Amino acid sequence: MKKVLTIAGSDCSGGAGIQADLKTMTAHGVYGMSVITALTAQNTTGVYGVQEATPEFVGQQLDCVFQDIRPDAVKIGMVSNAAIIRVIAQKLRDYHAENIVVDPVMVATSGSRLMQDEAVSTLREQLLPLACVITPNIPEAECLCGISIESTDGMLQAARQIAGQIPGAVLVKGGHLTDTADDLLYHDGQAHWYHAPRVNNPNTHGTGCTLSSAIACQLAFGLPLPEAVRLAKKYITGALSSGLNLGKGSGPLNHCFAIGEGR
Repeated sequence: MKKVLTIAGSDCSGGAGIQADLKTMTAHGVYGMSVITALTAQNTTGVYGVQEATPEFVGQQLDCVFQDIRPDAVKIGMVSNAAIIRVIAQKLRDYHAENIVVDPVMVATSGSRLMQDEAVSTLREQLLPLACVITPNIPEAECLCGISIESTDGMLQAARQIAGQIPGAVLVKGGHLTDTADDLLYHDGQAHWYHAPRVNNPNTHGTGCTLSSAIACQLAFGLPLPEAVRLAKKYITGALSSGLNLGKGSGPLNHCFAIGEGR
């Protein structure tokens, strides 16, 4: 069985963070592991509290994983401060981790900010260079490249600019555009578009976590990056199309959408 590690924050409502990651990994048939960077009090309407783990404890968790059950891929989500980012980056270098997917979680789907301002530069310098692919949404891509993105042309311009700053690939997610749900992978100097119809479903809590985890799972299976992204995109579209609705808020994404292809 392939093993995939998520390094992220916990979502008590179960729709995002490590809970979403582990559900996605289970649906893909891999063995999921987690290193928790923070506890959050959140639900589909917002983030109401954050209790960060100490950098030392994050490092201890990473040691326990890599010294016993080495992951075939690593997904990184919420890393809210610079000290934690530095520990994660050093441990990943020490253990020569492979197939690293970084979801630069700066703002939650609800609009709540999840990363301290001073942590962004550390993320750029320490963590993004280790990734085989990073998966920013449009607001995150705007933060990383400094330009406004209002169309697919803007996505391409941003992807090229960000790709010039890091050795790995960039997947700019187009879910924030109003007329399309297309994503763009900029990989080895080439643009790969992934087209999908916009699903009329307000339950989008945790979509970014789920997509990046699905990519990590497919990379763990040994698939090339463009194919891994294609299958992950298919998975997230299917999950949204299933239309699960829970609770009084918008409800989380249905992460239990089963797959068979790519396993």
